[in-house]
Amino acid sequence: MTVQERARLLHRRGVAATSGGHPARAAGHLREGLLLLGWAPGQAAVPADAALAARLLISLAHAEAEQGHTDLGLGLLTQAQDWAAPEERTIVQAQLGLMLLRTGRVVQALERLDAAVPSLAGYDDVELARILLNRAVAYLALGRIRLAREDSRRSAHLSLTQGHDVLHAKALHNDGYCDLLLGDIPTALSTFARVEEIYQRVNPGFLPVLALDQARALLAAGLAREAGETLDRILRRFRRQRLTQDYAEAELARAQAALDARDHDMARVWAQRARAQFRRRGSELWTLRARLMTLRVDLARTRAPYRLVARADGLAAGLAALGAGDEARVARLLGVRALLLAGRTDAAAEAARALGATHSRAPLATLLVHHLTHAELAVAQGRRGAALSRVRTGLSLIDTHRGRVGSLDLRTGLTALGDDLARTGLAAVLDNGHARLVFDWSERCRAQAFRHTQVRPAEDGRTAEAVVELRELSQWMRTHPAQARQAPYLRRRCLELEREIRERGWRLRGTRDATAPAATSEIVAELAAADLALMSLLHMRGRLWALVVRRSRFRLYELGEYAPAAEAGRRLAGDLRAAAGRYVPGRLRSVIGLSIRRQVETITSALGPALAAATGASGLVVVPTMALAALPWGLLPPMAGMPLVVAPSAQVWLSARRARRDDLGVPLLVAGPDLEHAEAEVDQIAAVYPEVRRLSGAGATVEATLAALDGASVAHLAAHGHHERENVLFSRLDLADGPLMAYDLQRLAGAPGHVVLSACDVGQTVVRVGDEILGFAAALLYAGTSSVIGCVTPIPDEVAARVMTEYHRRLARRVPPACALAAAAEGEPVSSFVCFGAG
Repeated sequence: MTVQERARLLHRRGVAATSGGHPARAAGHLREGLLLLGWAPGQAAVPADAALAARLLISLAHAEAEQGHTDLGLGLLTQAQDWAAPEERTIVQAQLGLMLLRTGRVVQALERLDAAVPSLAGYDDVELARILLNRAVAYLALGRIRLAREDSRRSAHLSLTQGHDVLHAKALHNDGYCDLLLGDIPTALSTFARVEEIYQRVNPGFLPVLALDQARALLAAGLAREAGETLDRILRRFRRQRLTQDYAEAELARAQAALDARDHDMARVWAQRARAQFRRRGSELWTLRARLMTLRVDLARTRAPYRLVARADGLAAGLAALGAGDEARVARLLGVRALLLAGRTDAAAEAARALGATHSRAPLATLLVHHLTHAELAVAQGRRGAALSRVRTGLSLIDTHRGRVGSLDLRTGLTALGDDLARTGLAAVLDNGHARLVFDWSERCRAQAFRHTQVRPAEDGRTAEAVVELRELSQWMRTHPAQARQAPYLRRRCLELEREIRERGWRLRGTRDATAPAATSEIVAELAAADLALMSLLHMRGRLWALVVRRSRFRLYELGEYAPAAEAGRRLAGDLRAAAGRYVPGRLRSVIGLSIRRQVETITSALGPALAAATGASGLVVVPTMALAALPWGLLPPMAGMPLVVAPSAQVWLSARRARRDDLGVPLLVAGPDLEHAEAEVDQIAAVYPEVRRLSGAGATVEATLAALDGASVAHLAAHGHHERENVLFSRLDLADGPLMAYDLQRLAGAPGHVVLSACDVGQTVVRVGDEILGFAAALLYAGTSSVIGCVTPIPDEVAARVMTEYHRRLARRVPPACALAAAAEGEPVSSFVCFGAG
């Protein structure tokens, strides 16, 4: 092999290593090739094969710049320009454009790339595909998505024609990012999944870069915790691969995840780390973006907002000069908000007028900041109607995005994007004190995911395989607990499968079908017709509020601090779990009982005025909030024997009530394994009805139960349950051949009318921002079940059997579910059964 042949081989290896996300390895190959040709750092002597040396220098410049050695890379390009063959000097300029792009000088980068495209057309399709790919990234940075998509798709076509799999995958990756910026999260994630399969095969070193964009998609969907977990995994890989630009971008995204999770201290730490990294790289635009993130954090926690105004103005000017118009506008909007916080309303109004309108095609995040700022300004000016109009518009934008996604996970997550807007609207009406207006706005801001049509998961083969494997592993671990404890890798595998199933669900497209909210007058009329009171709880500014609707009248109560009631609720749940234990010594049981009474008294006292206002009604509808969503309401003394139903919102209650079925049909009774009283409980309930369909023993399988649940009028499931707080869609009931998961319920073509979950604590929910709920009982409500009876804490088997038998005796006599449960559970000191939905 000649020297030139060896140098060309090293060049190919270097280019492949850089494309694969390993710039340090690439630099080693490229330097070796240059040394073979007689090149030495700092020496101007022209090698014998100057054109080949120039190609090596071009590639080495990029590899060095990717490691943060920007000045060195620029120097190498200057030398390459002198040695390159005339027809390849365009490639030098294009490489300079890429380097400028990676350091945030997007406008200058675009000029170089624009000049290179026509020169390479018809000369080198692979280089042209590469330059189009880079130009698409420049367009994306400037928010010019249509042009970015055209370049991405042209690059994909050229690279596919030339058989260049790596470039083709990167072009598809860009195309998916266009969808993300347009707000089409399912399509973006579906494209990213296709790209991931290609990267796994031909370019695994680029997988962390793809994961960074997947994390950005999760942030756009309001899933800050999940995005943070993804970013934590890939940060280590970026560091190992010495991808300094991508590492810093991941740090900046991590700051966003922390800010969205209200962890302001960590958000500032991550933003400062990213800023330092960008400064070392000489990336002015990215440095300004990190400073903008720091400004957002400081605005959220500052006590001296006026100091932030000048920072915002300076940032806006810097961002605008670099072509980042949308981010410059966000900076100026933050400056307006800082003026408002400082009490400078007139100055804020003047700054807002100077800023003008935000283009309707701006990114969703920019539009939301725009509407939030103008809503806050209107509140400060005493223009409540204008403020509420802005909030309505912003929340409508989020609802439009919600209609695009089919995943319940994403639908509930998206509500977090409008949290500040919703709170601004609620604060405005709370300050006004008009109870009916507060009720209207509380309903507008909570449990909005229920308004959208349930979308069944796609029946793709890989998801089906993952579900089967997960079910089999879970079953084996349940039936072989000792061996499972010695094999922690099995639990890790289960978590991997859950993550895969969940991620595939995120790609599900929505139908855009949504139910129009019912008028408040309809809710009031339904309550009055049934002689029911409604108590809706709100958590605002650290305070707990209650709205009580009774006999067509609305009353608003400020109940006091939220934290003590929430803490009492958490302690009560812990005490009830302890009391449900099989082997609790008498003395300890006495202590637990005393604590239960103390927590019940604390909660009752906190809610006292609202509960008193509901006295005399035939029943109560409770719309809880946050930590109070899982209270065992029937244990509160004012509620003893009182029919009550819990719903995520009054709208959900009304919809469920209208969907109620009067017929009992042939009740379905299912007895799961390893539950001491399950068979006896089912025997006793079966005796209540003239005819039942029964699944027990080996016949109580997942598929048999799902098939029987589909469209059933009444179903009673006596099975051990597990509430999975960290991965709620995999909360489950244990059946003969494995777990029936909340995820499985999405497959039902027809929802069961009324479901009873008689064991454990699968009545629990995870409550997200906006009182969006997830859990096993919640999955049934989303599917269309009108009433669900479930426990919010574990309950002794014998208590469950006793209460449930009495419950069904009354249900068989056509007593409504809430009334039947109140009577059956009265006098049971540890019964945590709750009726959810319609009652």
